Amino acid sequence: MPTVQDIRRKAGDEPITMLTAYDAPTAAAVENAGLDVVLVGDSMGNAVMGYDSTLPVTMDDVASRTGAVARATEDTLVVADMPFLSFGASEEASVENAGRLLKDAGAQAVKLECGEHTVELTDTLTSLGIPVMAHLGLTPQHVNQLGGYTRQGTTEDTASEILRLAEAHADAGAFSLVLEHVPANVAAQITDAIDIPTIGIGAGPDTDGQVLVVTDVLGMTDWSPPFAKQYGDLKAEMESAITEYKRDVENGDFPASEHSHAADDLDDLY
Repeated sequence: MPTVQDIRRKAGDEPITMLTAYDAPTAAAVENAGLDVVLVGDSMGNAVMGYDSTLPVTMDDVASRTGAVARATEDTLVVADMPFLSFGASEEASVENAGRLLKDAGAQAVKLECGEHTVELTDTLTSLGIPVMAHLGLTPQHVNQLGGYTRQGTTEDTASEILRLAEAHADAGAFSLVLEHVPANVAAQITDAIDIPTIGIGAGPDTDGQVLVVTDVLGMTDWSPPFAKQYGDLKAEMESAITEYKRDVENGDFPASEHSHAADDLDDLY
């Protein structure tokens, strides 16, 4: 079973590879490809649940899908996202929700979309044995406050604030840091400044690793962010297979004899 220390040790030697997954078959494919980390992201809201943001995603949603991913993996670190309002309102509820994702769902760590309010929480969680992956830059749970999914850290003041918070969360015990949609040179400086691995998404090539949303990688969506790369066209493959199935059913070609069986002595029921 992989640990957060394995991820920390890998940093600097070779890039850390991470993808999201929200179900057992996808998680198994991620593991079979040899990736280091699978993130059960609240991006499931946009990617597979039909919402237009991550905000409606619930603890039950994340716990259920984390359980599916954990049951399908053995050699990949499973990190579960803490969804909107599952943390920060009170320490007691935050600890209970994070603990649920480890105790009941089988994650090995949780990810927090961070700010000043999560520094002390990171210290508390890690002190209790709950590893924390921090997340700075574009934090989609703050979309209403940010005014959209825009690049962050584009001024000296905002970039310096991200650096300060990165250092604070590293000092509080986070084992790694996701940097989303920030200038590449800002991400490079943060990577150099802190002693925990950085994992970039839209943050350039100089982080310790990379993460993308799996539906973007597989080409399952009509739109993907400018920093993503499509490595397949699974949407077209799925539509082709479903269309062929429909045609075979309508033409009487499915099911064929090899897809069914008849039981002896059951021809005269009436």
